[in-house]
Amino acid sequence: MAKIASLIVAGGRGVRAGGGMPKQYRSLLGRPVIGWTIGAFRGTDVIQLVIGAEDGAAFAAATAGIALPAPVTGGANRQDSVRLGLEALVAAAPDYVLIHDAARPLVSAALIGRVVAALESGAEAVVPVLPVTDALKRVEGVGLANVVRDGLYRAQTPQGFRFDAILAAHRAQRGEEAVDDIAIAEKAGMTITTVVGDEANMKITAAEDFAHAERLMGGQTRTGMGFDAHRFGEGDHVWLCGLKIPHSAGLIGHSDADAGLHALTDAVLGALGNGDIGLHFPPADERWRGASSDKFLKHARDLVAEAGGSIVHCDVTLICEAPKITPHREAMRARVAEILGLELSRISVKATTTEGMGFTGRREGIAAQAVATIRLPW
Repeated sequence: MAKIASLIVAGGRGVRAGGGMPKQYRSLLGRPVIGWTIGAFRGTDVIQLVIGAEDGAAFAAATAGIALPAPVTGGANRQDSVRLGLEALVAAAPDYVLIHDAARPLVSAALIGRVVAALESGAEAVVPVLPVTDALKRVEGVGLANVVRDGLYRAQTPQGFRFDAILAAHRAQRGEEAVDDIAIAEKAGMTITTVVGDEANMKITAAEDFAHAERLMGGQTRTGMGFDAHRFGEGDHVWLCGLKIPHSAGLIGHSDADAGLHALTDAVLGALGNGDIGLHFPPADERWRGASSDKFLKHARDLVAEAGGSIVHCDVTLICEAPKITPHREAMRARVAEILGLELSRISVKATTTEGMGFTGRREGIAAQAVATIRLPW
């Protein structure tokens, strides 16, 4: 079976998109643009990223929890960056490579499949294209001249190539300017094959493109609810929402008994319709004795990503008389946001009591309930 590599080019600055950072690291439906793009290529054998020299920290934050080779620092222009990325793939020895712009996060599995199918059928270089359907005009002084659109097409990525051929072409044309990798291939004498592109495979360029991309992504919104409770026992601290909080007692549980993260994990799994925490991490399994509960929440997060979705918002309510939650609330929000890779504004942590009623009112333990909202593709 042929080995397929994906080379995602993410070294641009994207200043026209605004936002104070490169567009590939800005949030799109609660997930960095580059995260959506990487997810689209998870079916290929290896994914290599090329990033800007100043973007190491942003890249690490945007791809936390995703197993990837070390990114390559890009060159002076896109052509240089692609060549450096191809050189980084030499050790992996792929048969084919798909070269894609990070700023096209809506690329579909069907489009990727069409490019791969053409390569496996013997094509040397493949480009997705769409016909130009709007009337074209050329400005001439104060007037307009019609441009015949017959035979004109819009080129998209991913552009697919036989790996050894495109690597040799880039090496031979080092330092030259080209509009895209297909132009490099054409100049090298490679035969170009076209496949049908996808109107939804837009390239985010301007600030308004984010709203348009979100409308195109659409999808389905789902909500899940979780609940958990643990009784007090011996100890001098409790774990709540990923924080170790000093207390006169501990919480009893098979893992670290973090009721907040357990409830939130169940809420995310519930939104997915994928069972509960006990199904994925059975309490009888010794592997999870004393385990840190962030492992459970990260697992639920990864399941959402594998389904092509994103976590939109999380709300946790801690129910107890003590310890006092308010002094730790903001740190809890920050920790949950870190675990899930979300903006702080998408995390809510609250606390309440039962006015002395019930087991929490009698200070016998702590309970937590959580609601998670996720968005999944249709």
